Amino acid sequence: MASPEPSVRRRKPEAKDSSASETEQPPLKRVQTLSSSESEDTKKKTSQPVKKPKSKKKKSKEEDEYDAGNIALDIARVISFLFLASCGLSYLISNGETFFWGMSNPPKYLTKAYYKELIRGPLYLTPSELSLYDGTNPDLPIYLAINWTIYDVSSNPRTYGPGGSYHYFAGCDAARAYVTGCFAEDRSPDMRGVEEMYLPLDDPAVDKHFSRAELREMKVKEREEALKKVHDGLKHWVDFFAKSDKYKKVGYVKMPKGWPGTEPRRPLCETAAKGRKVRKVPGQKEE
Repeated sequence: MASPEPSVRRRKPEAKDSSASETEQPPLKRVQTLSSSESEDTKKKTSQPVKKPKSKKKKSKEEDEYDAGNIALDIARVISFLFLASCGLSYLISNGETFFWGMSNPPKYLTKAYYKELIRGPLYLTPSELSLYDGTNPDLPIYLAINWTIYDVSSNPRTYGPGGSYHYFAGCDAARAYVTGCFAEDRSPDMRGVEEMYLPLDDPAVDKHFSRAELREMKVKEREEALKKVHDGLKHWVDFFAKSDKYKKVGYVKMPKGWPGTEPRRPLCETAAKGRKVRKVPGQKEE
């Protein structure tokens, strides 16, 4: 009998790891789960209402009285400061006359008439209307005009009122008289021919010393200088009233259409004409 063959164990083929051929996937994150007790605690916390800050305690009666006293003291300080500032300002504006605004001759901007004039606006008067304000009517102010501008001179009735030294200027525009000095004759704003008072007189005995060209050129220059003197003379008085704190501007004169061509040319008044002199002979000393 034949002996049996020895049994041989066969190895099973190792199964290939399927995961190796596939791409490795990242590990899943672990989600932390709350227990039932923890979740209830969080719900309680979120559901609790937000506590409001406690209101401040009410002030005591003594604190209220203290605050009221401080307010009254502050008000007293402000009033005291304003009073002292007002006194100082009054003293400066009045040049040391008063601390309480009782000035004998206050500036224009401190008078009621100044603000009334601003509201009312300037007056426009014809020469005939202006003549009513010459001081003869005590119920009307005293007005004068110069270069068509009207000023109120009621503050100086002794000078511009009836019997005053400059009463001729009241109730009219006497610009011509300011330059010529003829108060009674030249109560007019017509300045035509006034420059003649500064022109030398023609004298054949003197003019023969000049050639015609020299004399013609000389006369042109003499007229230019004469017109400048008229302008400067009138401007002096125009500026006097315009810059005066005593006399305020109230309006303007309405001249008729076509003036001064509608009026005859005025001759030079006698006083102004007497001041004219003949030309000076070349080399002659002025007397």
